[in-house]
Amino acid sequence: MSKSTIHKQTQAKAAGKGGNTEVKLKNKKILDALTASGQKATEVERSDSQKMLEAAARRLKARRSLQKVLQVPQPNMSKAARAMKKTGVKGTVKNMTSTKRRSVR
Repeated sequence: MSKSTIHKQTQAKAAGKGGNTEVKLKNKKILDALTASGQKATEVERSDSQKMLEAAARRLKARRSLQKVLQVPQPNMSKAARAMKKTGVKGTVKNMTSTKRRSVR
């Protein structure tokens, strides 16, 4: 299934200038965005499914970046925080427009 325009725009914005989108991980998975310095890894997940949110959190866990961000639609922010906590990932959950954020410890 191809990615929507908003998904691609969010990836590009998260990667920033000089950053990469669609970064391959060692476990043959693909991370959505990585900044040029490699300090911030971002995964964009538009699905409402708990299973898909947990899979996105596992992709973040596979990357050893200092900052890990899971970007989801605003109604799914609490589900995404639970998914990150369940998979043992510490980081931030943001909405798609980056106006709201929530830390997960």
